[in-house]
Amino acid sequence: MLAALSCNSGGEEEFKKAENAQEAGTQFIRASLDGDYDKAAFYLLKDSTNLLLFEKQQANYKQLSSKEKSQYKSAAIRPVAITSENDSTVQYNYYHTSNPADTTTLRIVRRQDSWLVDLKSVIKM
Repeated sequence: MLAALSCNSGGEEEFKKAENAQEAGTQFIRASLDGDYDKAAFYLLKDSTNLLLFEKQQANYKQLSSKEKSQYKSAAIRPVAITSENDSTVQYNYYHTSNPADTTTLRIVRRQDSWLVDLKSVIKM
């Protein structure tokens, strides 16, 4: 998986870098809900733990029924709170309308000139 994502630079050029943390989070979430994992990977902070979590997320999506996938694709993203920890880290708390009872907080980090999603923030310790 790590090699596949590392070498997958051809499709990434079509995606636009996020100008801020909220855009990175929204683009990642929307792509994930739509099952567009090439696009979601573009907005992912690529380290070994995130790549394993991302692979698991994809496997879980593939297990969904057609009806559930359709509900995810039609879901709206509702930010609850977007909080800056510092100039390069933001907490993006949201829910999506296909599951409004479940809020999730993503950590968005700036690396060089890119805002990227750090999935490790979703793990409950």
